[in-house]
Amino acid sequence: MILRHRSVPSRTRGLLGVGAALTLALAISGCSTSVSPAPKAQGQPPKGDDASQVSAPETSAADIEANVDDHATGVKVSRTVKLNVADGTFKNVVVRSHRQRIDGAVSADGTRWKATGRLQPGKKYVVRSVAVDAHGLKKRFRSTFRTQDLTLDDQTYPSFSPIEGETVGVAMPVIIKFDVAVTNKASIERHLHVTTKPAQAGAFHWISDNEVHWRPKHYWQPGTQVTVDADIDSVPAGHGIYGQLSRTSHFTIGRDQVTKVNIATDQLKVYRGGSLVRTIPVTTGKQPDYTTRSGVKVIVAKLRHTEMNSETIGIDPNSSEGYDLNDVEYAMRLTYSGEFLHAAPWSVAYQGHENVSHGCTGMSTENAAWLYNNSLVGDPVVFTGSNHWMTLDNGYGDWNESFKEYKQGSALS
Repeated sequence: MILRHRSVPSRTRGLLGVGAALTLALAISGCSTSVSPAPKAQGQPPKGDDASQVSAPETSAADIEANVDDHATGVKVSRTVKLNVADGTFKNVVVRSHRQRIDGAVSADGTRWKATGRLQPGKKYVVRSVAVDAHGLKKRFRSTFRTQDLTLDDQTYPSFSPIEGETVGVAMPVIIKFDVAVTNKASIERHLHVTTKPAQAGAFHWISDNEVHWRPKHYWQPGTQVTVDADIDSVPAGHGIYGQLSRTSHFTIGRDQVTKVNIATDQLKVYRGGSLVRTIPVTTGKQPDYTTRSGVKVIVAKLRHTEMNSETIGIDPNSSEGYDLNDVEYAMRLTYSGEFLHAAPWSVAYQGHENVSHGCTGMSTENAAWLYNNSLVGDPVVFTGSNHWMTLDNGYGDWNESFKEYKQGSALS
């Protein structure tokens, strides 16, 4: 007899196998039924007590402020840009308009920055700075602003006399003229400087709103090197006017020559280094109508040839006292009102003993040529012998006041 058994389907065998394996696994594990949790995904923040172990990024305690608001417009060019930092010190400050950087300096304690350079009109400026706190953490600052627009009528330009590189006489004043009137004279004068080598005391004196002079206490020392600095760029000049440009000029003082004219004796004497080098007979102004002024005059300009017309001094050229001379030689102007040293060949017969001119000092052509060739603009010409006096503003009349009186004409006195 043949015994047959029933075969178990393959699917049923698989399930039985799994069950047996599971039973074996449970036995080996000590009959525990717990299951290990799934691993944490990377990048997820820790939960629970782990959160206290990670801190936020640290922030610098430094706090930077500027005295010009961010995006401000119409900022006055006279404004001095300043930055302050609390709870920190500056490492770097830059104020710039395109390629032009404004100079400045940080205070000794590192908490303040102040511009030493000046702003220019119609420019956009960018302010950048970096500061660090006590822990060395950096704080950055950035702002922008734009300055006011100025026309040429809103600005005043300085021009100098003597001109750059000129050699002048020992009585020549420093002259600075402004094309637009200066009403805040003190503001401008604080930025005017005269430097002399060797050093000599001197003072400024305002002749008008458009002109200021500087003279030494005594005549210049021969050979002095003079530097004139008008550092007025963007400096307030009053009534909404600002300095247009800062300029510097240099000139030299020549030899010591003083010319003296005695109106009463009609003699002109030239002294060089204190020694008499020439005596010249002259004629001066006919008195009392055309009396030549007494006082210290200074040669303002030299003209090899010039025209002279009496109308310029108020005399009708067609009158008996009138004149119209087309070619006066070797003329050197002494006053704005029309006094000259010049050749006067028509009056040689009177020279040395009678005054017949209309105020000028005339001499022979030969003597005039010598004096012209041996004189400098800025040489003093001292007149004595009349009761008609030279004034401060009629030419370079700076030496007709004592130094004590003269320096009272400074806006800073």
